Amino acid sequence: MSRRHKAEKREINPDPKFGDLVVTKFMNAIMLHGKKSVAETIVYGAFDVVQTKTKQEPIGVFHSALDNIAPHVEVRSRRVGGATYQVPVDVRPERRQALAIRWLIAAARKRNETTMVDRLSGELMDAANNRGSAVKKREDTHKMADANRAFSHYRW
Repeated sequence: MSRRHKAEKREINPDPKFGDLVVTKFMNAIMLHGKKSVAETIVYGAFDVVQTKTKQEPIGVFHSALDNIAPHVEVRSRRVGGATYQVPVDVRPERRQALAIRWLIAAARKRNETTMVDRLSGELMDAANNRGSAVKKREDTHKMADANRAFSHYRW
C-alpha cells in the first residue's frame, strides 16, 4: 500500500441484465481465473432458480440477502502495552458490502448441492429468510464484538 497517495477506485460497469453495480461486484467476486462469462451464467442461473422458487423479483431477494448478511460491527486487533485486545469497531458501508458478498460466496461454495447455481440460489434464499451459514457468520461476528465491548475505549 502506497504511503504517498490513496489508490484510485476502479470504475465498474453495471451488469447487462439488471443494470445493477452490486450484481457486477458479486459476479466479479464469483469469477475464477478471469472467466466472466462462466460467472455470469452462474449468477443469472441462480437468479432464475430464485425467481421460480420464491415467485419474487430476484434482485430484491439478492439485496435483502446481502442486507441480512452485512455486519454492523466487527472486532479489530489493537496492541496496547504488550497486550493485544479485540476492539469492537463499526464497519464502513463499502467494507460491509464487500464482507457480505465474500461471506455469501464462501457459504455457497461450502454447501453440498451438485452445481454452483443450486448452491448459490439456496444460500441466497436462506440468507433472505435470515438463516444459513452466511447469516450465522454475521451473528458470530456480532457476538464477538458484543463480548469485547469492555475494550471499546481502546477504539482509535
